[in-house]
Amino acid sequence: MQRGKAPPSRRAEIQHLYQTYASGQTTLPACALLRFLHKEQNELTANEEKADSLIDRYEIEETARESRSMTFEGFLRYMESKDCCVFDQAHTSVYKSMDQPLTHYFISSSHNTYLTGDQIVGKSHLDAYVSALRKGCRCLEIDCWDGPDMEPVVYHGYTLTTKILFKDVITTVEQHAFEVSAYPVILSLENHCSKEQQEVMAKYLVSILGEKLLRAPLDHLTTGDLPSPNDLKYKILIKNKKLKPHINTEGPSCTETEESVDEGEEEDEDEEDEDLQTKAKFWSSKKLKIKKEKVAVAEALSDLVVYTKSVKFISFSHSKDNQNYCENTSMAEKKARKLAKASAAAFAQHNQRFLSRIYPAGSRTSSSNYNPQEFWSVGSQLVALNFQSLGLPMDLNDGRFQDNGGCGYVLKPPVLMSSQESFDPSLKPTHLLLKVFSGSNLPISRSGKALDSFVTVEVYGISSDSHRKHTHTVKNNSLSPYWDSDMNFSISVPELCLLRFCVREQTGLLSSEFVGQYTLPFTSLKKGYRWVPLRSRDGCSMDPASLFLFSEKSVGGSSPSVLWRPLLDADTQCSSEVFYQDRELTVLRVRDLQLDLRMGSCNRSIWLGGCYCDDERSYQLQQAEYECRAFSDYVVGFTAELHKAMQALRLQPPPVMKCCISDVKMN
Repeated sequence: MQRGKAPPSRRAEIQHLYQTYASGQTTLPACALLRFLHKEQNELTANEEKADSLIDRYEIEETARESRSMTFEGFLRYMESKDCCVFDQAHTSVYKSMDQPLTHYFISSSHNTYLTGDQIVGKSHLDAYVSALRKGCRCLEIDCWDGPDMEPVVYHGYTLTTKILFKDVITTVEQHAFEVSAYPVILSLENHCSKEQQEVMAKYLVSILGEKLLRAPLDHLTTGDLPSPNDLKYKILIKNKKLKPHINTEGPSCTETEESVDEGEEEDEDEEDEDLQTKAKFWSSKKLKIKKEKVAVAEALSDLVVYTKSVKFISFSHSKDNQNYCENTSMAEKKARKLAKASAAAFAQHNQRFLSRIYPAGSRTSSSNYNPQEFWSVGSQLVALNFQSLGLPMDLNDGRFQDNGGCGYVLKPPVLMSSQESFDPSLKPTHLLLKVFSGSNLPISRSGKALDSFVTVEVYGISSDSHRKHTHTVKNNSLSPYWDSDMNFSISVPELCLLRFCVREQTGLLSSEFVGQYTLPFTSLKKGYRWVPLRSRDGCSMDPASLFLFSEKSVGGSSPSVLWRPLLDADTQCSSEVFYQDRELTVLRVRDLQLDLRMGSCNRSIWLGGCYCDDERSYQLQQAEYECRAFSDYVVGFTAELHKAMQALRLQPPPVMKCCISDVKMN
């Protein structure tokens, strides 16, 4: 869109678009609306029926409806509707395959779910479980301890956090488990109870959960893989340590021998308790001694563990040789981070076969969170966060699991599941262009004045894909701040990336405050002119506060509007790879004397030696040459610069290039 003087509001921006496509007519005909959908909104499958349906949905003036056209007010309603939301509305329903093993999914997971505050004196409350489940959480944690009158309790052991009854937690889960999602819930037990109270726990799990509790393996599964989310619909799984198969005791529980159970999550969770010991001074040596005594698993509780048996993590090689598909491991963020940095590929391969749960370090006594992206990037499924804590990590979690209908299960991308894939930043990166135009109906500042606001756009993915850019600050305007800012990003693994739009108030030269944000998966970002619904710090809608922007994604090149400079260095002669970028051309690559030219400005890619256009038809050299000549206004200046650069590197242009630029005069 050609922009002159900054429009004072979104209405003016949309009116400019409307007038451009109406071409002087008083209304926008259906054919012009269809052209807008194709060219600007990238809705290439839209047809006349689609245009007619939009007119029927958003146009209220009868005369315009009868003439199959749209007034500006109708167009404005369309542009501010869900049809133009930045989040792909097809992703608000379950659309990914739900028939793959559980290990193939990211699963929304909570840490110490019962807490509503910090880890030391915070309150435990049943509402915390309700809130997590309503956010789509599918893995809940329950810390179980012996309580009075043979009633197990839930709280953060050896702290001043309040206690709630285990049976009340299970009742709450039973009532709300499938309120927003039909897919399985995993109850991760951190079990510190005696055998006797474990028997009570097992009784409550069976009697309260009833048919929802998975108590035996599914008959039809013989593949050696975990069941799929579809296989386990409306089922609740127990994640806990389990007796070894050869143990068979008389009576209600097994013998108290260390060998009778596989060490599992509890030993890893001890790391958390040891960190807490350094932060809090009210532990007694007597309690610590009791804590170190190993408690065996009661047979009745062990029998309820089917596909989610907790075992101790030793090493990736040990897991590969010894771990069973239905066994999973848990580790604190520090250990997981060390493994991810040292052995990312091995970690990702481990997570192809087994479930792994990551939880916050015990030193996070304030219930702060780590960045979950670093563990999603190696394929960990159960990346557990403190759901009661607001801020960036939970924004990322909400953004990740907004996808796939908010069901709590998101299929991991192929790059994390195939041994043939690898993170290769030089392999056709995706270029993202964002034009952040304006905001609308932002709140006033805490001082009661209009905001001095700016927008940051943050990309979270693998380390090379993580970026942050921001607009300039618009002063004293909460109603319709206008930034008109272009941002460009090059992304190697877009399937793993999250985008976060954050509006901030400039409060000082180097200080700012949060106003609102919106986070979504890169793969859910719609192209074209879109509005961004803002959310508050606690994730609630700030409607009607929003942003208005334009987005464009292209694979293997950069945006046509980016100004690139030659990146030539004599030290790169041996690589035979040169990257160029020009204002109208996207990415040029010379590798092994092959020229790869992509012309994003005309929404087509051209190879000198073959051409690929919008309709996905391939052409031979003569068509490619014809296309290049047809766009000679773009090519001539570029080829001259390229020729000079190749001379500097003592490279000869390939014959096909000479053919296509024979008419270009080189200086």
